[in-house]
Amino acid sequence: QGYLDEQFCQVEDLQDEANPNFAEEVVSLFFKDSTRVMLNFEQAIEKHPKDFARWDTHMQQLKGSCSSIGASRVKNECTSFRNFCGEENAEGCTRSFQKVKREHAVLRQKWESYFQVIFTSHFVPSFH
Repeated sequence: QGYLDEQFCQVEDLQDEANPNFAEEVVSLFFKDSTRVMLNFEQAIEKHPKDFARWDTHMQQLKGSCSSIGASRVKNECTSFRNFCGEENAEGCTRSFQKVKREHAVLRQKWESYFQVIFTSHFVPSFH
């Protein structure tokens, strides 16, 4: 569906018997960090209106996190946001940031469902 790219497959490939929850832990850290970055960004918008360089710095940080985990749709929207910053288009930035937040929320739901399925399929109790 385009939410993830091959980078997430590489993260999953790092999972092994010694660290069976590696991907879930990485995703959990991603959401903790990305949520913090987005809150910082919202504060920057309020405290520093039309400070496009500051806004761009925050969005670059979020885009980097998205790239490392393979969150392609969020990353692509971060790119759109950064383009609006380059144009100094505050309205475009605002609309784009709403899309970033929406894509982030959808991705979170999808990952929660995915890991729930993985968890239940690996730990189904046997009744002998």
